[in-house]
Amino acid sequence: QPLEQGLWTQRDLLRYAAVTGLVALATGVFFVVSRGWPAVILLALGAIFVLFYTWPLKYIGLGELAVIVVWGPLMVAGGYYVITGNWDWNVALASIPYALGPTTVIFGKHIDKHDPDKAKGIHTLPVIIGERNARLVAKAMFVLQYLLVVLLVVTGFFTPVMLLVLLAAINLPRVWRTYSLPYPKEKPADFPASAWPTYFAANAFYHNRTYGLIFIVALLIDSVLKVTGIL
Repeated sequence: QPLEQGLWTQRDLLRYAAVTGLVALATGVFFVVSRGWPAVILLALGAIFVLFYTWPLKYIGLGELAVIVVWGPLMVAGGYYVITGNWDWNVALASIPYALGPTTVIFGKHIDKHDPDKAKGIHTLPVIIGERNARLVAKAMFVLQYLLVVLLVVTGFFTPVMLLVLLAAINLPRVWRTYSLPYPKEKPADFPASAWPTYFAANAFYHNRTYGLIFIVALLIDSVLKVTGIL
């Protein structure tokens, strides 16, 4: 985006990519040395998703899945592993509700761009399954964000404090109505002009902004209660 909008030159972009890439690689090498070969897998996956998300993953319907993997198990469970030295599948599962948040935003953006992407031969998942089915999948992801938290509370991995995320459902009816109808041909009168034409993405962000904030606050409280032995 900085390059497309003229804020950076191509040289600026390459310089930024090189510096941040080397910092990330050095960090990864440190954890490989300290944690052994499993960290190599995490480093390799991170490099693959960074280098190949835009192409070819996004072009073959795997971009959305990549976002879930990166924002969930790779960053959260992977971070847990390099900190503790232990891999925990419960941590990986617990990362999914939060990962679904940014995924719904990306998914919404791809629904917004369904027609242009289809014309360009960019086969995002919404292009592959069609706009209507994509909206249904997005709805399922919204619901899954809540159901997974409830499941993890029932199984005892999370304390009941995590049920605070249910408060974010106050924004769900508006988003649900949005995803029940096709992409509008013109900007709705009550929709902010600054956000148009990212219609579905903007509504997903509207929901995820509240959900993500409550999730993080509840998770902090949950962790404190566990560490102190209160729960």
